[in-house]
Amino acid sequence: MTSVPTATTNRLPSYLAPLPRRVEDLALRYAWAIVAINLAGTAFGFWYYRFQLAQTPIVMWPFVPDSPAATLFVALSLAAWKLDYDVEWLHMLAFFGNIKLGLWTPFVQLVLNGAGDIEPWLYWFLIVSHLAMSLQSFLIYRYAEFSVSAVAVATVWYGLNDIVDYFAPLVGEFHHTFLRAELVNGIIDHSGQAHDFAAAAAVTLTLAATFLALATRIKKLEPSGDPSKRGLD
Repeated sequence: MTSVPTATTNRLPSYLAPLPRRVEDLALRYAWAIVAINLAGTAFGFWYYRFQLAQTPIVMWPFVPDSPAATLFVALSLAAWKLDYDVEWLHMLAFFGNIKLGLWTPFVQLVLNGAGDIEPWLYWFLIVSHLAMSLQSFLIYRYAEFSVSAVAVATVWYGLNDIVDYFAPLVGEFHHTFLRAELVNGIIDHSGQAHDFAAAAAVTLTLAATFLALATRIKKLEPSGDPSKRGLD
């Protein structure tokens, strides 16, 4: 079984590792609890998407429940690390997915959708839980290598998601998460600004995740520096 990685003399800047070291250590020490929480979130997420999945051709199901897929990725990533399996492409899917969906969803809820007629507890649960997703992505650098090939896999997958979600649906309608802001007289209208803003946010976050992943890779390969500075594992 894998223990919490210990610090070396490399240093990761705060924009790549924003969590305090003690928080990282605590989270990784209780990694199995985080796995369980993410699996529970995955189950809830698939339940939340049940109506949209029912209206989507089965062949396109992998492109619909983005957030539950991201929590599943990070659960499997942490479990793989704890069991001493090195699955770099899985680590990068978890990194990309949790940064992207962890920030995209609060943006959409706060800026585009608003609370509407959704229960207040569910509205704020969606926002807070997704922000937590974005934070947990910054645990992954402690045990993953951020190889270029794995970053490429994640970039292609989430880039393809953006294409079918907002620009060129392969089967049927666009496959992005249902947006209440697109509901006009009881009909989903993809021609409005809400669709464009959601698309812009998704593409921006895919690019941001790519930058952060490659920057992390570069920093992990740099020679060790001042031992007094924050370590990298």
